[in-house]
Amino acid sequence: MAAAAGAASPADKERFICIYPAYLNNKKTIAEGRRIPIDKAVENPTSTEIQDVCAAVGFNVLLEKNKMYPREWNRDVQYRGRVRIQLKQDDGNPCLPQFPTRKSVMLYAAETIPKLKTRTQKMGGSDQSLQQGEGGKKGKGKKKK
Repeated sequence: MAAAAGAASPADKERFICIYPAYLNNKKTIAEGRRIPIDKAVENPTSTEIQDVCAAVGFNVLLEKNKMYPREWNRDVQYRGRVRIQLKQDDGNPCLPQFPTRKSVMLYAAETIPKLKTRTQKMGGSDQSLQQGEGGKKGKGKKKK
């Protein structure tokens, strides 16, 4: 088995590391698939966001939209997707020296995703909608009484 894995070049697409959004999701437990500390994890990351941050830093990235994490019970489009990243070159050295391991890539992605423009705009809008939603709930409660 090890000989078969060693024969494939790290530059082959099959040898790229896989990162599923569940690995970085702070809503998941470790049993549900989170692989980084909860204080560093992100709320509901998408495969597109992971692809964006990894491509921006210079990784060779491949997005597989229809793949799903096996432990993910929710079949929504939001939870679909897998990102494949070339971590090592043909000679076995890391493609980017600052990311020697898959965990370093996951931590970087989790750290960078909240800074994305799409995230910062969504956060601003969602704060207002949450406040409006709470007001609406209070109003509904009063009407019932």
